[in-house]
Amino acid sequence: MRLTVGSAQQLAADLLAASGMDGPAATTTARCVVMADVWGIASHGLLRLPYYLERIAAGGYPAAARLRTVRESGPVVALDGSGGLGHWQLWRAAELATLRAAEFGIAAVSVANSGHCGALGLYTIPGVEARLLTLAFSNGPAVMPPWGGSKPLLSTSPLAAGIPTRPRPTIIDLATSAVARGKIASYAERGEPLPAGWALDAGGQPTTDPRAALSGLLAPMGGAKGFALALLVEALAGGLAGPHLSAGVSDMFEQSQASVPQHLGHLLITLDPGRFDDGGSAWGRLDDLAASVTTAGGRLPGSRRLLPGEVDQDSPLDLPARTAEELDSWARRLGVARPAEAG
Repeated sequence: MRLTVGSAQQLAADLLAASGMDGPAATTTARCVVMADVWGIASHGLLRLPYYLERIAAGGYPAAARLRTVRESGPVVALDGSGGLGHWQLWRAAELATLRAAEFGIAAVSVANSGHCGALGLYTIPGVEARLLTLAFSNGPAVMPPWGGSKPLLSTSPLAAGIPTRPRPTIIDLATSAVARGKIASYAERGEPLPAGWALDAGGQPTTDPRAALSGLLAPMGGAKGFALALLVEALAGGLAGPHLSAGVSDMFEQSQASVPQHLGHLLITLDPGRFDDGGSAWGRLDDLAASVTTAGGRLPGSRRLLPGEVDQDSPLDLPARTAEELDSWARRLGVARPAEAG
């Protein structure tokens, strides 16, 4: 199935709105979901929308969830997402962090009691567009054992950073597991075996079966060092934001838990480089750093990714057959018009 970016966003927004989300939240969520596909992160794009819709219908992502302020003190703001889907909530938090960092030079905004937010790097965009540096952290269901152990303790512990380099921003987005769990799901969707070393089954044995991996464990990247980094992310997202550590988070891919809110924690930290010297040379050093990478023959992470305002809404977007079938089924179920395919 081939859609345009614009029609894919409209379909996603219509499906979410028909599921009970208010218009602005549905529109923001749809844009974030489709941007993951535009960025080539299909594991966090429209492939996941049927899972979100299933959880909304079951009550695991309450459609009427609202984002409320729990506490604020200048540059620090704590929000509660009422169990709702995380995309629109973290985007609003990123906008707020950008405003507070512009005022105070630094901001930390947490979103507690939230849901899955897709590609974490997206939420650095409001900052980098304002020439601010943003760090993002999130947790999820426990799928990673401690180093040397076999019991699930941490999530994939994703982290992201948006660095306002020129001429293109640098956007770092990675899981601290050997691979993101969404990528495992995309292999399962296609029925393809996993590369060796990515995952363990529920018994702690290495596996290349993506279905076994989804109900099993993921290995940390880089061994003990990867686990240590994952533990740091968990401390920031699960510990500071909360309300649960990963061991208490429900699994989005487990149908029996579809009615159980995930209670994820997200944390954004945004910094104004201009506050770290008198002459604005911090921005210059960041640009020099970016230039040194390319001069040495390297490529800056995420520098080829389009920002939302740069995306041609008429550009084509190809969907896997199974994803297209599932979205068609949801469109019929919710009474949403199916868009025409792109030429």
